[in-house]
Amino acid sequence: MDTIDLIRANLLSPMVLGFMLGVIAAFVKSDLRVPEPLYVGLSMYLLLAIGLKGGVALSETTLGIVWLPAVATVCLGLLTTLIAYWASRSLWKLDIANAAALAAHYGSVSAVTFMAALTFVRMAGAEAEGYLPGLVALLEIPAIFLALILVQRSANKQPIGEAIRETLTGKSILLLAGGLLIGGISGREGMEPVKLVFVDAFPGLLVLFLVEMGIVAGRRMKEIQRSSAFLVAFAIGVPIVNGAIGVVFGVLCGLSLGGSTVLGVMAASASYIAAPAAVRVGIPAANPSFYLTAALGVTFPFNLTFGIPLFYELARFAKGVFV
Repeated sequence: MDTIDLIRANLLSPMVLGFMLGVIAAFVKSDLRVPEPLYVGLSMYLLLAIGLKGGVALSETTLGIVWLPAVATVCLGLLTTLIAYWASRSLWKLDIANAAALAAHYGSVSAVTFMAALTFVRMAGAEAEGYLPGLVALLEIPAIFLALILVQRSANKQPIGEAIRETLTGKSILLLAGGLLIGGISGREGMEPVKLVFVDAFPGLLVLFLVEMGIVAGRRMKEIQRSSAFLVAFAIGVPIVNGAIGVVFGVLCGLSLGGSTVLGVMAASASYIAAPAAVRVGIPAANPSFYLTAALGVTFPFNLTFGIPLFYELARFAKGVFV
């Protein structure tokens, strides 16, 4: 498939169309809404399913294969956090609290965007490494910690102990880490009885979750009209830079075309589950309209529709240059 075919196929995929349905529902002020308990349950399900899949893959992977991508992922999380912080401080002239909050979101990862990227590379015929779900948590935690440290070092020091505890014990990290542990201990054979729930049903439940994400994003898009043009530029420009770096990291540490694409998408995405919870506790002075509008109103739909095909093409180019 050429680039145009891939973009067209991505835009017409059930995931993107489900997301667009939610956006349309928000703009026409429909009463369509996924009930809050179901939304919470779906987010927990997706995180646990990602962890389980990664754990099974890690149980079948030797340390010699995974250690370099794991180290690269941690370094990538720290670097993308610093890039987002520098851009918001130097170019946008934001205060330290809001810059650190944005850095926490853009240095960590969106699990839903990650799953959309996995689906895309399969559709493109470029399977990604099975252990990639195990790298999601490695990209989530360092970014949040670094952002909290940046605030702690500022003149307006914020206590970080409670925020660190919140990050480590929050549902996102617990479900991802717990899923990795369960999947790693059980292995592929042990997970077979629950495969119907956590593997076969996953795509359909992901589409339902994306309908709700579309509704939330559609409402956030309305806030863009009241925000500066720099917010939009930041929410598209920083992910493109971070994603390109992620692709190069993936290629240099030996990931396949599909794996390099997914790592680039991970670096380009912005967290909207773990990071908001940690920021709310650790950086209370930050304005949610900045980081939530940027992450959900701009970056998430950009990556879902155009970013993923873009990083696939960048990965193909990087493979030709570095390999």
